[in-house]
Amino acid sequence: MSFRLLFAAVLAPLGVLGMGMPDASALGPKDEQDAARRAMLDGRVMPFAIIKRRVEREMGDATYLGSEFHEHSNRYRLKYVRDGRVVWVDVDGRTGEIAGWAR
Repeated sequence: MSFRLLFAAVLAPLGVLGMGMPDASALGPKDEQDAARRAMLDGRVMPFAIIKRRVEREMGDATYLGSEFHEHSNRYRLKYVRDGRVVWVDVDGRTGEIAGWAR
């Protein structure tokens, strides 16, 4: 059984039970991107390009590795590597302000 089919089989009963869909971060990259785009079009978050530029000013020479969007909190989590260490930067998608750092 493919992962997507298994994933759909697990999620289908949740909709039937009225529990709703999981947070975008629990979905695949395409679903996560779609959730971020919907949030931006609905005016709930700033465009990702603006947020990424703001964070890059703070990260200096760190290398960008990727990002996640957490729909339930309208937060982005950007992943960088600096001096051989992975650094996660949490950003409030509404304001673009850095909400926290994790290593």
